[in-house]
Amino acid sequence: VRKQEIIKITEQLIEAINNGDFEAYTKICDPGLTSFEPEALGNLVEGMDFHKFYFENLLSKNSKPIHTTILNPHVHVIGEDAACIAYIRLTQYIDGQGRPRTTQSEETRVWHRRDGKWLNVHYHCSGAPAAPLQ
Repeated sequence: VRKQEIIKITEQLIEAINNGDFEAYTKICDPGLTSFEPEALGNLVEGMDFHKFYFENLLSKNSKPIHTTILNPHVHVIGEDAACIAYIRLTQYIDGQGRPRTTQSEETRVWHRRDGKWLNVHYHCSGAPAAPLQ
């Protein structure tokens, strides 16, 4: 497993989020994805329905550009078919008043390779919500 491979698939996942592309997102995530994130108010959520709400009601309707930078990615390779990545995510966006804004979140993703394909099986986010609520 190359560490760069894990960074690349993480970037693809975030790009799908930024583009509001739920179909691409579901292809990269395990259907039983678990996550802790600010939007879940400290609760562990499982599956795709929780995330689908944000895609349908926020991300897919957002016509303003979103740019994400992944800072200091650290990849732990756990055997041939598992890896964990931790990083800082900076999200730049235009708010409702037309002003540029930046949010920061601290994120960890656990990846599992099945049938030669990497799937995100767990996600943990601290800090600002990953999706800018304009």
